[in-house]
Amino acid sequence: MFVSENLGVNAKGHLTIDGADTIELAQQYGTPLYVMDENLIRENLRRFHDSMNKFYEGRGEVHFASKAFSCMEMCRIVASEGDGLDAVSIGELYTAVKAGFPMEKVGFHGNNKSDEELRYCLEVGVGHIIVDNIPELHRLEAIAKDMGKKPHIMFRIKPGIEAHTHEKVLTGQIDSKFGFALETGEAFEAVKEAVSCGNVVFYGVHCHIGSQIFDIEPFEEAAKTMLGFIAKVKNELGYEIKGLNLGGGFGIKYLTEHDPEPFEKFIERVSAVVKAQCAELGIAQPRMYIEPGRAIVGSAGITLYKVGARKVIPDIRTYISVDGGMPDNPRYILYQSEYEAVVANKADQPRDEKVTIAGRCCESGDLIGENMPLQHAESGDIIAVLATGAYNFSMAMTYNRLQRPAVVFVKDGEARIGVRRESLDDIIRNDV
Repeated sequence: MFVSENLGVNAKGHLTIDGADTIELAQQYGTPLYVMDENLIRENLRRFHDSMNKFYEGRGEVHFASKAFSCMEMCRIVASEGDGLDAVSIGELYTAVKAGFPMEKVGFHGNNKSDEELRYCLEVGVGHIIVDNIPELHRLEAIAKDMGKKPHIMFRIKPGIEAHTHEKVLTGQIDSKFGFALETGEAFEAVKEAVSCGNVVFYGVHCHIGSQIFDIEPFEEAAKTMLGFIAKVKNELGYEIKGLNLGGGFGIKYLTEHDPEPFEKFIERVSAVVKAQCAELGIAQPRMYIEPGRAIVGSAGITLYKVGARKVIPDIRTYISVDGGMPDNPRYILYQSEYEAVVANKADQPRDEKVTIAGRCCESGDLIGENMPLQHAESGDIIAVLATGAYNFSMAMTYNRLQRPAVVFVKDGEARIGVRRESLDDIIRNDV
């Protein structure tokens, strides 16, 4: 019935998430409200690391991409499952530190890291830093020397793989702001410079080809390309690269018709490619890293809204206005991302209308979606937008000085606050 199996309908006809009544959640915590299913988050983490253990004999690590959904409670969940973290700002790092996350299991990304961020990485003992460009390498080398540290680094490589996804989330092609290009020889020259550095340890290579990708083949091709580069470095420089990070980007089910491959199938096929290529190229199997984000939390989250107005424009469309919108979910205005929605207090009824769900901001483009199937919605109803666990809370903003919603975690039907709703005082906290 729904895009995620953790959702159901109770005897009242209300939508439930892991057994919790969404109408009761909306009444208790207010709307808009992000609701995260802890059990599903843990299940998804385990599916990835169990598959890594099974198909790659435990020689790998799962690093949750915190950009998808970062808060202290999420960091605690990831740590308790024994997995690592991918961070991309000092704010994400600080969140992990305050949550007590083991920093040796953290990889730090970014195409324009500040000196402050690099120093903080060394202060807290980040496991490895993914270097994006030569100026960054030089700055890190100098900072490490000054601090008496010797960090492990990876290079972000553009493997030249085109994935079938939205153009704004493609990252592996040569025309990208991220990383070193293979085709031009830039990546190889960078490696030559890195291995001669005295204050960093060149440990591995990293790539990321895009987001919301359903096909496994582009990941297999990326692995082959990266392993070919590792072999070139060994053969021509005599240097053995020990780590291979294949990034994330695994697609999830946003709509009923979406049919992504199981996570296990991805790990099985990519592991087989890595092992076969290493044997063919005569190189040692590297420690393999992956960075799922959306795949861990996307389907585990929903967002609850209260309906305000219903506006019918005859022969054109019906607008259903809700008390949130682009400040808590900017993905539609950015990428025209599609979602499914349910009137949570009428979840046992058919979705027999086509509506446009409109946000409350002073922007015509402030929409959650257009031509969305929905039960008949009236003022006071609660709408649940599904599969909003990734890149909703993390992208939330205060446009029109709206307060960012609370985050509630649900486990076995019981709810607890993970992030408090912003107050009006929070809105002006930094004003002078």
